[in-house]
Amino acid sequence: MTTQTDLDMVHLRLILVSGKTQDFTFSPNDSATDIAKHVFDNWPAGWEEEQVSSPGILRLIFQGRFLHGNVTLGALKLPPGRTTVMHLVARETLPEPNSHGQRNREKTTESNCCLLL
Repeated sequence: MTTQTDLDMVHLRLILVSGKTQDFTFSPNDSATDIAKHVFDNWPAGWEEEQVSSPGILRLIFQGRFLHGNVTLGALKLPPGRTTVMHLVARETLPEPNSHGQRNREKTTESNCCLLL
C-alpha cells in the first residue's frame, strides 16, 4: 500500500456471514483482489472458524453486488476518511458482470394472473 494520510484512506468494515466484523484501512487504489489478499494474509483473531484456504475465493459484496477483482475502491467513489460496510464471503465463482436480475427482466408470454368468480 502507498503511504497516504489517514484522510485519504478508505476505511472498510467487513462483515462475515456469521455476523463477525473487522475494520481495515485501504488505499483508494486497492482493488477487490488486493483487499482479499490483505485480509487473507492478515486473517483476524476471532475469525478462525471462517478461515478459507485461498484468498482467491474471498469475495466482497457492496450494495448488493459482487465486486470483481480489478474494481478499485476509488472507482466506487467511497468517501475517504469514513467507514464503508461491505460483506466478505467465500465463493469459488462470481456471476457475470451486469447479469444480476437479467432472468427477471426478460419478457415472457406467460401470464401469472387468475380470475376469481
